[in-house]
Amino acid sequence: MLSLAFAALAQIFTAPFRHVLIKTLALTLLFLILIFVGAETALGHFLVLPYHWLATSLIVLAAIALLIGFAFAITPVSFLVAGFFFDELAAIVEAEIDPAHRGKTPPLGAQIRIAAVFAALALALNIIALLLLLVPGVNAVIFLIVNAYLFGRGYFELAALRYRGVEDVGRIRRAHEWQIFLAGLLIAALAAVPVANLLTPLFGAALMVRVHNKIAAPAKA
Repeated sequence: MLSLAFAALAQIFTAPFRHVLIKTLALTLLFLILIFVGAETALGHFLVLPYHWLATSLIVLAAIALLIGFAFAITPVSFLVAGFFFDELAAIVEAEIDPAHRGKTPPLGAQIRIAAVFAALALALNIIALLLLLVPGVNAVIFLIVNAYLFGRGYFELAALRYRGVEDVGRIRRAHEWQIFLAGLLIAALAAVPVANLLTPLFGAALMVRVHNKIAAPAKA
Protein backbone atom coordinates (compact mmCIF):
# COMPACT_ATOMS: atom_id res chain seq x y z
CA MET A 1 0.00 0.00 0.00
CA LEU A 2 2.85 2.39 0.81
CA SER A 3 4.43 1.81 -2.60
CA LEU A 4 1.11 2.70 -4.25
CA ALA A 5 0.86 5.82 -2.07
CA PHE A 6 4.39 7.00 -2.96
CA ALA A 7 3.66 6.44 -6.65
CA ALA A 8 0.44 8.43 -6.32
CA LEU A 9 2.23 11.27 -4.51
CA ALA A 10 4.88 11.41 -7.22
CA GLN A 11 2.27 11.56 -9.95
CA ILE A 12 0.27 14.47 -8.53
CA PHE A 13 3.21 16.77 -9.26
CA THR A 14 3.58 15.75 -12.91
CA ALA A 15 2.54 18.12 -15.71
CA PRO A 16 -0.85 16.52 -16.52
CA PHE A 17 -1.86 16.57 -12.85
CA ARG A 18 -0.62 20.13 -12.33
CA HIS A 19 -3.08 21.27 -14.99
CA VAL A 20 -5.97 19.67 -13.09
CA LEU A 21 -4.52 20.88 -9.78
CA ILE A 22 -5.14 24.51 -10.72
CA LYS A 23 -8.78 23.77 -11.45
CA THR A 24 -9.32 21.69 -8.30
CA LEU A 25 -7.70 24.30 -6.06
CA ALA A 26 -9.81 27.07 -7.56
CA LEU A 27 -13.04 25.11 -7.20
CA THR A 28 -12.27 23.81 -3.69
CA LEU A 29 -11.39 27.29 -2.42
CA LEU A 30 -14.50 28.73 -4.07
CA PHE A 31 -16.75 26.19 -2.34
CA LEU A 32 -15.12 26.74 1.06
CA ILE A 33 -15.28 30.54 0.75
CA LEU A 34 -18.94 30.43 -0.28
CA ILE A 35 -19.77 28.18 2.68
CA PHE A 36 -17.91 30.43 5.11
CA VAL A 37 -19.29 33.73 3.77
CA GLY A 38 -22.81 32.34 3.53
CA ALA A 39 -22.81 31.02 7.10
CA GLU A 40 -21.27 34.20 8.54
CA THR A 41 -23.71 36.41 6.64
CA ALA A 42 -26.66 34.34 7.87
CA LEU A 43 -25.45 34.65 11.45
CA GLY A 44 -25.01 38.41 11.13
CA HIS A 45 -28.48 38.78 9.63
CA PHE A 46 -30.44 36.66 12.10
CA LEU A 47 -28.42 37.32 15.25
CA VAL A 48 -30.06 40.48 16.65
CA LEU A 49 -29.01 41.40 20.19
CA PRO A 50 -29.54 44.59 22.25
CA TYR A 51 -25.79 45.11 22.75
CA HIS A 52 -23.58 45.64 19.72
CA TRP A 53 -20.46 44.33 21.48
CA LEU A 54 -22.26 41.12 22.42
CA ALA A 55 -23.46 40.50 18.86
CA THR A 56 -19.97 41.21 17.51
CA SER A 57 -18.39 38.83 20.03
CA LEU A 58 -20.80 36.05 19.15
CA ILE A 59 -20.20 36.55 15.41
CA VAL A 60 -16.43 36.35 15.97
CA LEU A 61 -16.84 33.17 18.03
CA ALA A 62 -19.09 31.72 15.34
CA ALA A 63 -16.50 32.57 12.69
CA ILE A 64 -13.84 30.73 14.70
CA ALA A 65 -16.18 27.76 15.02
CA LEU A 66 -16.71 27.82 11.25
CA LEU A 67 -12.96 27.78 10.69
CA ILE A 68 -12.69 24.70 12.94
CA GLY A 69 -15.57 23.18 11.02
CA PHE A 70 -13.56 23.56 7.81
CA ALA A 71 -11.57 20.49 8.83
CA PHE A 72 -14.79 18.50 8.80
CA ALA A 73 -16.02 20.16 5.60
CA ILE A 74 -12.92 19.06 3.69
CA THR A 75 -14.27 15.52 3.21
CA PRO A 76 -17.57 16.31 1.43
CA VAL A 77 -16.09 19.33 -0.39
CA SER A 78 -13.08 17.32 -1.55
CA PHE A 79 -15.31 14.55 -2.81
CA LEU A 80 -17.58 17.04 -4.55
CA VAL A 81 -14.57 18.51 -6.34
CA ALA A 82 -13.30 15.02 -7.17
CA GLY A 83 -16.62 14.29 -8.83
CA PHE A 84 -15.97 17.06 -11.34
CA PHE A 85 -12.46 15.97 -12.27
CA PHE A 86 -12.21 12.32 -11.29
CA ASP A 87 -12.62 10.91 -14.78
CA GLU A 88 -9.94 13.22 -16.13
CA LEU A 89 -7.56 12.25 -13.32
CA ALA A 90 -8.39 8.54 -13.54
CA ALA A 91 -7.70 8.49 -17.28
CA ILE A 92 -4.24 10.00 -16.66
CA VAL A 93 -3.44 7.39 -13.99
CA GLU A 94 -4.74 4.49 -16.09
CA ALA A 95 -2.66 5.60 -19.07
CA GLU A 96 0.45 5.40 -16.90
CA ILE A 97 -0.11 2.19 -14.95
CA ASP A 98 -2.09 0.02 -17.40
CA PRO A 99 -2.63 1.52 -20.88
CA ALA A 100 -4.12 -1.73 -22.18
CA HIS A 101 -7.01 -1.69 -19.69
CA ARG A 102 -8.62 1.71 -19.44
CA GLY A 103 -11.97 2.46 -17.90
CA LYS A 104 -14.76 4.56 -19.33
CA THR A 105 -16.91 7.37 -18.01
CA PRO A 106 -19.68 5.75 -15.92
CA PRO A 107 -23.39 6.49 -16.44
CA LEU A 108 -24.56 9.74 -14.87
CA GLY A 109 -27.21 7.95 -12.80
CA ALA A 110 -24.63 5.67 -11.19
CA GLN A 111 -22.39 8.63 -10.39
CA ILE A 112 -25.28 10.51 -8.79
CA ARG A 113 -26.24 7.46 -6.74
CA ILE A 114 -22.73 7.03 -5.34
CA ALA A 115 -22.40 10.78 -4.70
CA ALA A 116 -25.75 10.89 -2.85
CA VAL A 117 -24.90 7.91 -0.62
CA PHE A 118 -21.46 9.34 0.10
CA ALA A 119 -22.84 12.82 0.89
CA ALA A 120 -25.35 11.39 3.36
CA LEU A 121 -22.68 9.27 5.07
CA ALA A 122 -20.20 12.16 5.13
CA LEU A 123 -22.74 14.49 6.70
CA ALA A 124 -23.87 12.02 9.38
CA LEU A 125 -20.43 10.72 10.34
CA ASN A 126 -18.75 14.12 10.37
CA ILE A 127 -21.49 15.55 12.58
CA ILE A 128 -20.73 12.75 15.04
CA ALA A 129 -17.01 13.46 14.75
CA LEU A 130 -17.67 17.18 15.31
CA LEU A 131 -19.64 16.42 18.49
CA LEU A 132 -16.67 14.43 19.77
CA LEU A 133 -14.36 17.39 19.19
CA LEU A 134 -14.64 18.23 22.90
CA VAL A 135 -13.38 14.80 23.99
CA PRO A 136 -9.57 15.07 24.35
CA GLY A 137 -7.54 12.18 22.95
CA VAL A 138 -10.54 10.80 21.08
CA ASN A 139 -11.37 13.50 18.54
CA ALA A 140 -8.25 13.10 16.37
CA VAL A 141 -8.63 9.31 16.26
CA ILE A 142 -12.33 9.52 15.44
CA PHE A 143 -11.62 12.11 12.73
CA LEU A 144 -9.08 9.82 11.05
CA ILE A 145 -11.22 6.69 11.33
CA VAL A 146 -14.37 8.38 10.03
CA ASN A 147 -12.62 10.03 7.12
CA ALA A 148 -10.55 6.95 6.32
CA TYR A 149 -13.80 5.06 5.81
CA LEU A 150 -15.39 7.88 3.82
CA PHE A 151 -12.41 8.61 1.57
CA GLY A 152 -11.69 4.92 1.07
CA ARG A 153 -15.25 4.07 0.10
CA GLY A 154 -15.91 7.19 -1.96
CA TYR A 155 -12.77 7.24 -4.07
CA PHE A 156 -12.69 3.47 -4.55
CA GLU A 157 -16.27 3.40 -5.81
CA LEU A 158 -15.54 6.19 -8.29
CA ALA A 159 -12.49 4.30 -9.56
CA ALA A 160 -14.27 0.95 -9.78
CA LEU A 161 -17.34 2.43 -11.43
CA ARG A 162 -15.27 3.09 -14.54
CA TYR A 163 -15.00 -0.68 -15.06
CA ARG A 164 -18.16 -2.26 -13.62
CA GLY A 165 -21.76 -1.72 -12.50
CA VAL A 166 -22.87 -0.32 -9.14
CA GLU A 167 -23.79 -3.71 -7.67
CA ASP A 168 -20.45 -5.22 -8.64
CA VAL A 169 -18.64 -2.19 -7.22
CA GLY A 170 -20.30 -2.75 -3.84
CA ARG A 171 -19.45 -6.45 -3.84
CA ILE A 172 -15.77 -5.84 -4.58
CA ARG A 173 -15.58 -3.05 -2.03
CA ARG A 174 -16.95 -5.29 0.71
CA ALA A 175 -14.59 -8.10 -0.26
CA HIS A 176 -11.53 -5.84 0.08
CA GLU A 177 -12.74 -3.44 2.74
CA TRP A 178 -9.56 -3.52 4.86
CA GLN A 179 -7.27 -2.70 1.94
CA ILE A 180 -9.61 0.11 0.95
CA PHE A 181 -9.78 1.37 4.53
CA LEU A 182 -5.98 1.49 4.79
CA ALA A 183 -5.79 3.46 1.55
CA GLY A 184 -8.51 5.76 2.87
CA LEU A 185 -6.46 6.24 6.04
CA LEU A 186 -3.57 7.58 3.97
CA ILE A 187 -5.93 9.98 2.18
CA ALA A 188 -7.46 11.06 5.51
CA ALA A 189 -3.97 11.73 6.92
CA LEU A 190 -3.28 14.10 4.03
CA ALA A 191 -6.70 15.72 4.48
CA ALA A 192 -5.81 16.49 8.11
CA VAL A 193 -2.79 18.61 7.12
CA PRO A 194 -3.67 22.29 6.54
CA VAL A 195 -2.98 23.56 3.01
CA ALA A 196 -1.75 20.12 1.91
CA ASN A 197 -5.34 18.91 2.24
CA LEU A 198 -6.15 20.85 -0.93
CA LEU A 199 -4.27 18.10 -2.78
CA THR A 200 -6.70 15.48 -1.43
CA PRO A 201 -8.78 15.05 -4.64
CA LEU A 202 -5.64 14.48 -6.73
CA PHE A 203 -4.02 12.09 -4.26
CA GLY A 204 -7.30 10.25 -3.69
CA ALA A 205 -7.80 9.68 -7.41
CA ALA A 206 -4.18 8.70 -8.08
CA LEU A 207 -4.10 6.26 -5.15
CA MET A 208 -7.52 4.64 -5.52
CA VAL A 209 -7.19 4.01 -9.25
CA ARG A 210 -4.00 2.13 -8.38
CA VAL A 211 -5.69 0.25 -5.54
CA HIS A 212 -8.54 -0.81 -7.81
CA ASN A 213 -6.07 -1.85 -10.50
CA LYS A 214 -4.21 -4.02 -7.99
CA ILE A 215 -7.42 -5.62 -6.68
CA ALA A 216 -8.80 -6.19 -10.19
CA ALA A 217 -5.50 -7.51 -11.61
CA PRO A 218 -6.18 -11.21 -10.82
CA ALA A 219 -9.54 -11.00 -12.57
CA LYS A 220 -7.98 -9.38 -15.67
CA ALA A 221 -5.23 -11.99 -15.74
